[in-house]
Amino acid sequence: MTALSSENCSFQYQLRQTSQPLDVNCLLFLIILGKILLNILTLGMRRKNTCQNFMEYFCISLAFIDLLLLVNISIILYFRDFVLLSIRFTKYHICLFTQIISFTYGFVHYPVFLIACIDYCLNFSKTTKLSFKCQKLFYFFTVILIWISVLAYVLGDPAIYQSLKAQNAYSHHCPFYVSIQSYWLSFFMVMILFVAFITSWEEVTTLVQAVRITSYMNETILYFPFSSHSSYTVRSKKIFLSKLIVCFLSTWLPLVLLQVIILLLKVQVPAYIEMNVPWLYFVNSFLIATVYWFNCYKVNLRDIGLPLDPFVNWRCCFIPLTIPNLEQIEKPISIMIC
Repeated sequence: MTALSSENCSFQYQLRQTSQPLDVNCLLFLIILGKILLNILTLGMRRKNTCQNFMEYFCISLAFIDLLLLVNISIILYFRDFVLLSIRFTKYHICLFTQIISFTYGFVHYPVFLIACIDYCLNFSKTTKLSFKCQKLFYFFTVILIWISVLAYVLGDPAIYQSLKAQNAYSHHCPFYVSIQSYWLSFFMVMILFVAFITSWEEVTTLVQAVRITSYMNETILYFPFSSHSSYTVRSKKIFLSKLIVCFLSTWLPLVLLQVIILLLKVQVPAYIEMNVPWLYFVNSFLIATVYWFNCYKVNLRDIGLPLDPFVNWRCCFIPLTIPNLEQIEKPISIMIC
């Protein structure tokens, strides 16, 4: 009786040990699937009439890599143990592939932020005059070069190699890399937003109190009165900053609050989750607002060549328009399309 009980306990222990990786793998499948649905939803909601830029191409490439990861996980989960091109794939490769993707995503934040910033500065100054096809090819090969370079660095780094090797030795554990680049980038943007909000607190409060919501040309708009100027060049950095803040937070306030919660609670989010399309578009809007503010004396808001945002229509925020049959408003109004 004792021997039989011992065998049952041993069998139950082995069953739990073998089923644990499968549970982790299924959880990874569901997480990646949810992330892909979020990427598709975000890409579907963006404005389609925006100009070509680096961040657009990188967002599409990120969604494509997530899709490839999901396909690989699905194939391995279905076949469990198979040989392809003389390489044996098992369920433990699910964790290995996800770890490699996590390291790659974790090291790509700074390069993407820097290149996108340079791209918008060059587009704003109009120093580069490439044709539409050449610009598309340039962005395409730049994105490919970034992914290849970061992946080569990840696979060639001895510390990362030892980490992946240790995971192979203890395959029932599947730790994931948490990006320090993402943490400091998020901290940097939140602090800048906080300082900007405190600096222009009075102006932001005035705009928020005057703001109204209505529908115009099949779009939801926010509008508020303001004193008109003789030209369309922004003359006050502080007033311009307050309008940028209101415009930015009207779209990205939930994501800003989420970043604040993550920073305060020191939540460790795996890099393969943290690098996503909504996050990239959030960074994209932040960069555009920053470029606008640093060049506020050069901004001609009637200039069609201004950088366009897929989610925030910056150019329409501060153009005084006359909207017929909207309301009887004596003063000019500023339009903010969300």
